Amino acid sequence: MNDANPIIIIPARLGATRLPNKPLADIAGQPMIVHVWRRAVEAGVGRVLVAAAEQRIVDVIRAAGGEAVLTDPTLPSGSDRIAAALAAIDPRQNHKIVINLQGDLPTIAPQDIKAVLLPLTDPAVDIATLAAEITRPEERDDPNVVKAVIVFHVKQSGAPRIGRALYFSRAAVPSGAGPLYHHIGIYAYRRAALERFVRLPPSVLEQRERLEQLRALEAGMHIAVACVNSAPLGVDTMADLECARKLLG
Repeated sequence: MNDANPIIIIPARLGATRLPNKPLADIAGQPMIVHVWRRAVEAGVGRVLVAAAEQRIVDVIRAAGGEAVLTDPTLPSGSDRIAAALAAIDPRQNHKIVINLQGDLPTIAPQDIKAVLLPLTDPAVDIATLAAEITRPEERDDPNVVKAVIVFHVKQSGAPRIGRALYFSRAAVPSGAGPLYHHIGIYAYRRAALERFVRLPPSVLEQRERLEQLRALEAGMHIAVACVNSAPLGVDTMADLECARKLLG
């Protein structure tokens, strides 16, 4: 994997609908985006870059000692933002794998960031991501908890289970008895897969479920999932932010 020279890119913008300015929200004396950047650095998988839509985000990352680049604020998604940042800072394509880490996961474990690379040891995989088994009953029917429908391969000793993603949904799928899996907002793309993905038009199921990863599945791309022990807290609301402050304070 080292010859692929992975890079972690964290897309960030201030214009979130439910929690405006959330990358700069204070958590234990530091902006949230700085917490996420530090977790990415601690993962030790390679270069870490913040792709920002606003100069204020660039400034706080550089003040913390990190690397950040300003991107077009009109870009429609985080995937478009990381693709634009990657093209700008690496035109010679030295980075063959790019990890898209959402900037609202301040509690994500560095070892889980590292784990997202594991499925890419299979050359057939285009995109890798993470999931964790749902243990809280209220999450099963919560549309804000995205579920991954996964068919698992045989588990290797001492390694996370890895399976193929069949679908993602805000509904409680699949039906019937058995576990459900909470999708975690981190992706590892082969560079060619990312470049293909951002050229694809938004798909029917993507627009219906409001889940960007369905565009890749509809286009026949292979998404594999590594299953980790638990899902990190995603900060989307003020209540989530207060919870993050308690956890990290």
